[in-house]
Amino acid sequence: MPGPEHSPPSVLDIVFGYTAAPMMNVAARLEIADKLADGMKTSSELALATETHEPSMYRLLRALACFGVVTHTESDTFELGPAGSSLRSDSPDSVRSMVMLLCAEETWRSWGRLEHSVRTGDPAWDQVNGISHFDFLAQHPEHAETFNSAMAEYTKAATPGIVERYDFSRFSTLADIGGGDGTLLAAILNSAPAMRGTLFDLPAGIEGARRTLEEAGVADRADIVSGDFFSSIPAGPEACVLKSVLHDWDDRKCVEILRRCREAMPGGGTVLVIEPVLPPHVSSPSIMGVVMSDLNMLVNTGGRERTEAEFRALFSAAGFSLTSLTGEGTDFCVLEATPA
Repeated sequence: MPGPEHSPPSVLDIVFGYTAAPMMNVAARLEIADKLADGMKTSSELALATETHEPSMYRLLRALACFGVVTHTESDTFELGPAGSSLRSDSPDSVRSMVMLLCAEETWRSWGRLEHSVRTGDPAWDQVNGISHFDFLAQHPEHAETFNSAMAEYTKAATPGIVERYDFSRFSTLADIGGGDGTLLAAILNSAPAMRGTLFDLPAGIEGARRTLEEAGVADRADIVSGDFFSSIPAGPEACVLKSVLHDWDDRKCVEILRRCREAMPGGGTVLVIEPVLPPHVSSPSIMGVVMSDLNMLVNTGGRERTEAEFRALFSAAGFSLTSLTGEGTDFCVLEATPA
C-alpha cells in the first residue's frame, strides 16, 4: 500500500498548477536566469536590470525559489537554482524559447477555450485569434522567431537519441522536410559521412541554417532550399525526413504532405517520420508529456499525436506502407515507410 508521499495530487493541486506557467514565462521573458548567470543578486538589482517593480520582483523570485529556478540565499538575495540553468538563453539545454512559445498570450487564451475544441474538434486558436496558427506566424515575425527557436531547442535535445537509434548511413541523399535551422540534418550528416543532404522549409524557418551547418562542419554537403511542402518538395532524395511535422496537421493535410514526398521520390524512396507514438491506451503517467502535447495540438493547430495504427492509416492513404518502427517507448520514434 503506497504511503502518503506517493499519493496523487488533489484536484485543487492540479488546478492551481496553472500558476506556475506564467511565472516561468515572465522569468524567461525578463531573462532572469541570464542575469543571475554571473552570481547572486538582490531583488532590487534584478528589478533595476529588468525595469520592473522591486517589491513585485521580490515576490516573483520568492515563488520561483519554490520550483528551484532560483535559490533564496538570504532575506533579499537570490542565485540561480538547479532548475534555472535551462532558462538561460546560452545554456546547451535551454528551453527558454519553448517556455515563451507555450506560454504566449495567444496560446494561453486558446487553452482557455479548450471546451470549444472538445465540443467541435476545431482548434480554439482560430476562434481566439481569428486566423490559423501558421498564418498567424507568417504575419507576426517576432512570434515566428520564438517558434523557430523553440523548435531548434526541442530538436537539439532529441537529436542525439534519434541518430543513435536509427542508421541513416544507408542513404546517399536525404531531404529534411520542415527541418528548420538544420539541427537534425547536421547531426544526420555527421553520422553518415558519405551522405548529401537538403534542408527544406519556409524562408523564415531556415534563417540561421547556414550557420548551424557550418558550425557542424557539414555545409559543403548540404543544400538549403525554401518552399512550401504543400506545393512541392525538392526532387531526387533517397529519403525524406519529417520530424515533428505531421503532428501539426489533421489527417487530410498529413496525407498531402506525404504525397508530396512520394512525388519527390519518383523511383521509390523512403519516408522517415520522427514523432512520438502513442500507446493504444494510457497505462502510466510516464506518457503524460505526449498526451498533453496531443491536447496542445488540438487546441492550437488542429493536429494530433498518433498511435502506430493511426500512422499506418496515414501512410496507406498516401500510398506508403509502414515497414519498421524504431525507438518504441522513447520520446521520438522513427517510422520508416516505403511506397506500397
